[in-house]
Amino acid sequence: MNKEELLTKEGLEKTIGEYEHLVSVKRKEVEERIKEAREHGDLSENAEYDAALQEQAELEALIKKLDERIRYAKIIGEDELDTDKVNVGHTVTVVRDGSDKELQYTILGSAEADPINGKISNESALGKALIGCHAGDVVEVELPKTKTKYTVIKFEKF
Repeated sequence: MNKEELLTKEGLEKTIGEYEHLVSVKRKEVEERIKEAREHGDLSENAEYDAALQEQAELEALIKKLDERIRYAKIIGEDELDTDKVNVGHTVTVVRDGSDKELQYTILGSAEADPINGKISNESALGKALIGCHAGDVVEVELPKTKTKYTVIKFEKF
């Protein structure tokens, strides 16, 4: 059984758009490359044909992945968010132990995570630690090489 995919409304719309593009445009382009490569003769020694088949396999795998993401999407709805504690869909301001610099992270589903831009997965170590917290709470996050403490300053709907 597949698990639900937490997405924002915008994230779902982006996923649907990408899926539709791959199915209606990209799939036809790859099929055309396969057709052209077949016309070059002996398929057993045709690198162009092999490359086109590989591209087709990768494309179909991506289409399947996006289809499942859409099928099992659960929209992070603003009206469903618990405003008393940190949850998926909140932007959280924290301070790392030993620093006075405030950091902001938006907690989203793994499909929309982009840590470089401050969007972390609810399944990440920091995301898991922050969910359920209140302003003023201190959480300890175990990272691959160290443990780090964060103090939750505030949180709000993204």
